[in-house]
Amino acid sequence: MPLIVPPINVLVEGITDEVVVRRLLEYVGLTCGIVYGKSGKGYVLRRLPRYNQAARFAPWLVVVDLNRDAECGPDLVRSVLPHPASGMQFRVAVHATEAWLLADAERLAAFLGIPAARIPPNPDAEPDPKTTLINLARRSRRRAIREDIVPREGSGGRAGPGYPGRLIEFAMATEHMWRPEVAIQRSDSLCRCLKALETLKARLQD
Repeated sequence: MPLIVPPINVLVEGITDEVVVRRLLEYVGLTCGIVYGKSGKGYVLRRLPRYNQAARFAPWLVVVDLNRDAECGPDLVRSVLPHPASGMQFRVAVHATEAWLLADAERLAAFLGIPAARIPPNPDAEPDPKTTLINLARRSRRRAIREDIVPREGSGGRAGPGYPGRLIEFAMATEHMWRPEVAIQRSDSLCRCLKALETLKARLQD
């Protein structure tokens, strides 16, 4: 009788992070459970001790952006969760989950309608990957991409109205779908995250 691996509960900053995490779990062969958070990084960090307690009894994956809150991912982990529970996987995207999407340069370029050479070769080094992605979309040959992703003049917004939907589309539901197995070649933080998920899967299968 095959071993039943429990679903992984998830805590993330926003809806675009959720879809990236769902894609990663799918790629590793794990089932996504209930997704919590989606109300910003402050919410995640405030609730983290509570969810860490829950991770004593069930597997959890928490993903936050590094932004400029620490020099590196391990520093942030040590400062906010020095004693993770046995079922807790706390991962940091450097500097944001958009960097993980940028790391599949070929597919992202095809999706945005720009030359692949415009995608930065080291997305983890981008201090603001979200702005990088939006600026790439400004150069798109496709009007719909520009209108959805780029903020409208005078709106005061950081991104266009269709930004979340377009990232969800790229990550999960297009012919140019994002490939984690390719992206890990350009993003060390993504590579470490996938290795941690593989380790978690192996432990749950023991």
